[in-house]
Amino acid sequence: MNPLPARLIVVTNRLQARAPLIETLRAIVAAGGRWIWLRDKDLPREERAMLALAILDILRPVGGTLSIGGDAALAEETGAGGLHLSRAEEVGAARALLGTAALIGVSAHRPDEVRAARDAGADYATLSPIFASASKPGYGPALGLEAITEAVRHGLPVVALAGITPERAALCRNAGAAGVAVMGELMRDTRPGPLVRALLASQMPP
Repeated sequence: MNPLPARLIVVTNRLQARAPLIETLRAIVAAGGRWIWLRDKDLPREERAMLALAILDILRPVGGTLSIGGDAALAEETGAGGLHLSRAEEVGAARALLGTAALIGVSAHRPDEVRAARDAGADYATLSPIFASASKPGYGPALGLEAITEAVRHGLPVVALAGITPERAALCRNAGAAGVAVMGELMRDTRPGPLVRALLASQMPP
């Protein structure tokens, strides 16, 4: 199992961004963000590849990690090093393509799906929606902190997603989460640096 590179995953969504996405990501990395998950799955593949390479140019000087959402071939092509999948069943083929060093995560929406991700050989799972969020309206009611505590019993690092604020990030860490993932609040912030620093600081041990 590969260790997580950071306690904060920044999830991209250029449609929510109120500034150019690359400009927003530069500010996030300058503030200490070190792990970006490229979603934006609606982009044509060539444009998505160019965006991935541009993000890697920002991350590599600081030793950051890029995870590509849902496209193992694109992760291999760009040398991203990370991949995030929607289903545990996809992990085996992705691992065969990318190798043991690749950081592979899976989206989970119930604690038992974290167990399935572990059994499939994933390195971590995101669990959502922990709190109500406009970005995650289609996945049912908020799971709450108890779901994190239940999920981590399966022995796989769990990253809490949806409705995360600095205060809630601390609660998630206390419940056992290995980190948090944030999309909308960071994408919509034209000056995301203070929020990034707050999200990181709130997860530091006392």
